[in-house]
Amino acid sequence: MSPAASPSGEAELSDPWVALEPGTDPSERVRMLRRAHETFTEVGTVPKPVRAVVADSWRRSARAGVGPDGTASVELADSDLGAYRADHPLARVMPLFRELLGTFAADGEHLLAVCDAHGRLLWVEGHATTRRKAGGMNFVPGARWAETAVGTNAPGTAVAVDRPVQVFAAEHFIRRVQPWTCAAAPVHDPRTGRVLGAVDITGGDGLAHPHSLGFVQAVARAAESHLALLGPQSPATDAPELCALGRDEAQLLIDGRKVRLSRRHSEILVLLSRHPEGLTGDELLCALYEDESVTPVTLRAELARLRRILGPGLFGSRPYRLTVPVESDVAVVERRLETGAVTGAAMAYAGPLLPGSQAPAVVRLRHRLADGLRTALIARRDPDLLADWAHAPWGEDDLDVWRALAAVRPTSAVRSRLAALECELSAPPPAGRRRPGP
Repeated sequence: MSPAASPSGEAELSDPWVALEPGTDPSERVRMLRRAHETFTEVGTVPKPVRAVVADSWRRSARAGVGPDGTASVELADSDLGAYRADHPLARVMPLFRELLGTFAADGEHLLAVCDAHGRLLWVEGHATTRRKAGGMNFVPGARWAETAVGTNAPGTAVAVDRPVQVFAAEHFIRRVQPWTCAAAPVHDPRTGRVLGAVDITGGDGLAHPHSLGFVQAVARAAESHLALLGPQSPATDAPELCALGRDEAQLLIDGRKVRLSRRHSEILVLLSRHPEGLTGDELLCALYEDESVTPVTLRAELARLRRILGPGLFGSRPYRLTVPVESDVAVVERRLETGAVTGAAMAYAGPLLPGSQAPAVVRLRHRLADGLRTALIARRDPDLLADWAHAPWGEDDLDVWRALAAVRPTSAVRSRLAALECELSAPPPAGRRRPGP
């Protein structure tokens, strides 16, 4: 089947997620991809032989400051890795992964790998000789294989785009990875739908077949079904969970159901989850409303509606309080920062707290949480963590973070972005407009 041209002029296979279709000459495609890769790294344009999914990934990799001669860094080792793996939800389905993929990996001289939602490899198992070879490029447990760290690769890209993907030979962004081929599929939490990580099969050109992508996708779906049958990992997970980072309307997971809250109800639950002792009506009024003319009647009406939404047994009054502990993503980030677990805090931070909220107490908490995390990232000087923040929507104009990133990863892309940002921020604001604060 001949490739079809995309609107951008790049060629696409009939299935854009499969690296090679039957009948394709692998050797010839490798040569074409290598030439395309060199063209991209030299002039920044993607020639036609490159699939759209790979072209988009190359561009993201370049924007993240990844160099084609880079390598993965190991973030977790020894006891830290063991403790992290033991607590990770995917530990519960590792026996299933080994049962379904272990023999295939060993017999085919491939590797079975599992990463977390941030592209860090948790398990790498399979053929002994292949493992030793993969160790030469730091494809080992504890290493970070996110796109922002090592560019295009199956586990990192599968997590980034949240769908199964196959990466063949010179489609990898880093040159030392180009002798390899891999296929990976994301695995989701069956209750919340969030990405837990990805399962991957890595080896030689023999994996560049549509069946390998379909196989690993089926394994991922089997893992999700198994997690659903296993149920909550511990009794603690039955507690209500509040997700308020990176979204204007919070989501509450309670009794197995997802409740999407209005902006005002989101603000109320965020504040009450932080004050288990409760808040009086006057305290809530001051925390929620900039306008001092808002009356207690307005607040009581909101609280009555919220009580009906949550159902009986969760909401108390005199003072207003939550009658059961509610875990929140805000509290997770705060706890990890307090204990110095900066990487874990960055992993849990999905974005600013209720970014559209103007409630005074929420605005203060939003700034305090973001400033605390970005200060910790700058002090840590980890190039991957800094790159993740700098390339996120909330960090793309963060001058201090870009300066810190340029100090530890002074690639041309990073230096160029820093120079543009410094020029932009040094220019006088348009007449009649005041420059926004940091």
